[in-house]
Amino acid sequence: MTPDQYCQDKAAKSGSSFYYSFLFLPPERRRAITALYAFCREVDDVVDECHDPALARTKLAWWRTEIASVYQGDPQHPVARALKAVVTQFNLPQEQLQEIIDGMEMDLTRNRYADFKELQLYCYRVAAVVGLLSAEIFGYRDRKTLKYAHDLGLAFQLTNIVRDVGEDARRDRIYIPQDELARFGVSNADILHGRETDNFRKLMEFQIERARGLYDQALAELPPEDRLAQRPGLIMAAIYRTLLGEIRRDGCRVLKQRVSLTPIRKLWIAYRTWAFGG
Repeated sequence: MTPDQYCQDKAAKSGSSFYYSFLFLPPERRRAITALYAFCREVDDVVDECHDPALARTKLAWWRTEIASVYQGDPQHPVARALKAVVTQFNLPQEQLQEIIDGMEMDLTRNRYADFKELQLYCYRVAAVVGLLSAEIFGYRDRKTLKYAHDLGLAFQLTNIVRDVGEDARRDRIYIPQDELARFGVSNADILHGRETDNFRKLMEFQIERARGLYDQALAELPPEDRLAQRPGLIMAAIYRTLLGEIRRDGCRVLKQRVSLTPIRKLWIAYRTWAFGG
């Protein structure tokens, strides 16, 4: 199996909405974004699947060495080898790939956030940085597109947090800021024990509105001349905004189930967005 095939399998098996945004890209850009996505999956899996924090830190440290080898050595992992083939072509800075690992490592040291300002650092590292790297791969002419990519990445992560509240709670992680829990009269115990109260629904509607606001902000920042190049991000935005709508229509019942869209619906949204330019 070649490095590119490994990355393709990793992306396809994840079932992620991101996979559908890659389908219509030219081969070279699809190869690069698939390698980036596979890297994110690999380091995320280290934290989610390794129950020994010390071992997880060791594995993340190994990945730091692999990323350094991408730029100045001979990486061993197929994902790192796939990245080596594209980082120069698409101007992907080593510092940003390392920063993604920094974000994943935060999950080993903290599972609560006092306020939204604290949460933003985490979201920046695990999502906004990915948005900035993706913008490089998709291509742009106006540097204002990087602000769009940054804010869109934050919106994606806030959507993930809304969707995965219950799943994260089962790992004893609560990403919703503590001060916002208190404001809406929701306790950590409510989250951890799956109590979907009326206060919890109001709290989640607040989270949804903030994410929707960030999507609006990001899309307004995208320069018209870069809209076609950045269509993969617009596909993701369309899929994720549809998902937020489904969560709201379902009464924000995310503590005991994971709301998702069917593959065929994601594919239809992707095709429609690509065909009509978002």
